[in-house]
Amino acid sequence: MYKRRKSANVLLNFANVDELMESLGEKLSSQFKNLEKIAVKNQAKIQKAFTKHKLSAAVFKDETGYGIDNWSRLIVDDIYATVFHGVKACVRLGFVSGTHALAVALQANLKPNDNLISLTGRLYDSLDPVIGYYKEHKASLKSLGVNYHEFNFIDKESGHDFDLSKDDLALILKDTSLVYIQKSAGYATWRKSISNQAIGRLIEMVRSLNKNCLVLVDNCYGEFVEEIEPLEVGANLIVGSLIKNPGGGLAISGGYIVGDEEIVDNCLTRITAPGIEGNQGLNFNQTRLLLQGLYLAPMVVMNAVKMAHLFALAFSELGFMVIPDPLATRYDLIQTIILNSENRLIKFCQKLQECCPVDSFIRPEPALLPGYQDKVIMAGGGFVDGSTLELSADGPLRPPYAVYLQGGLSWPHSQLVLLEMLKANFIDEFTQN
Repeated sequence: MYKRRKSANVLLNFANVDELMESLGEKLSSQFKNLEKIAVKNQAKIQKAFTKHKLSAAVFKDETGYGIDNWSRLIVDDIYATVFHGVKACVRLGFVSGTHALAVALQANLKPNDNLISLTGRLYDSLDPVIGYYKEHKASLKSLGVNYHEFNFIDKESGHDFDLSKDDLALILKDTSLVYIQKSAGYATWRKSISNQAIGRLIEMVRSLNKNCLVLVDNCYGEFVEEIEPLEVGANLIVGSLIKNPGGGLAISGGYIVGDEEIVDNCLTRITAPGIEGNQGLNFNQTRLLLQGLYLAPMVVMNAVKMAHLFALAFSELGFMVIPDPLATRYDLIQTIILNSENRLIKFCQKLQECCPVDSFIRPEPALLPGYQDKVIMAGGGFVDGSTLELSADGPLRPPYAVYLQGGLSWPHSQLVLLEMLKANFIDEFTQN
């Protein structure tokens, strides 16, 4: 557990970034060195995939029309499959969000009367309508006859473990068709993100009790934060968004599904039509940005995780609870800061918005958004609208009024933003003296 300074007031008086990093950077040097090692290993993985599939400049020129056996589309799918250790991939700009890609993966691989189990508690708020959690939305899984249950996966100091006995779990999994594991915590403040090693142990136990059960991992925010990915520890399917980690800040839209061939084929049929599957479609002249973004992703993800460590350390020393702790190993991009005040949450996001490179003049306000049950405030002025790989923050207006901070394409910019947050007149509201 990280121990806070006796006095945090010094943090409010830094004159420049050099002073800020002199005070905080040394404490994070070990974490930063480890992140650099992870980035190099992930970069090597991506370079190997580019070489294997003979990426050439000719791929960047797209076609029109149906795109039957389109080379650009095929090579992007093949590269993603190789990078994430899957048999097949579906990388499409037509996925409007990670939620959309997840909905397709679930709807394509679940039938009426199938049982879907989440072993990591509540899913992201935006997936509530997909499940039919609060009410039966049209085409929700519930309306299609899929049964859904969830069980908490408890974080302990010694690692991750179940809040269920093995006998209880065996009974639950007996007739389960698909197990859902959410790597990131989402808006749940009761648990931390889950390492891929822990996901592997969980999958091993699931398979020991039901060898036919499919395992889907929601990999959003987790790509390239570790040296390995969930498919390498036994998952059947991983799903994510291209305007998060793997897009490297350059992908303008889209999502990906990677995994076992038959399961990905089901997804391709769901997004096109029987008989077409993955044989048609274009990348709309975005292939270069998709692959250049993937190429840059290890470096950008490293920058974003460094940002999370830095903000965690600063706000911890100001007296706030942060999840994860400043020195903790990271398994996703997200840094949670418990602000314990609606007003603090709103002001945090508004100040962050002022520091964004795009739309700095806009003042975010809480609002009800599609797929969410509570008002949410979101801050983020990036070059790709809604990209949470770019520095951004958001949070639902409900206790404990946690802000979820993520992203940061530029490490120097992240340092400047923190300095501005500390220098702001309203920063006194963050101190709890």
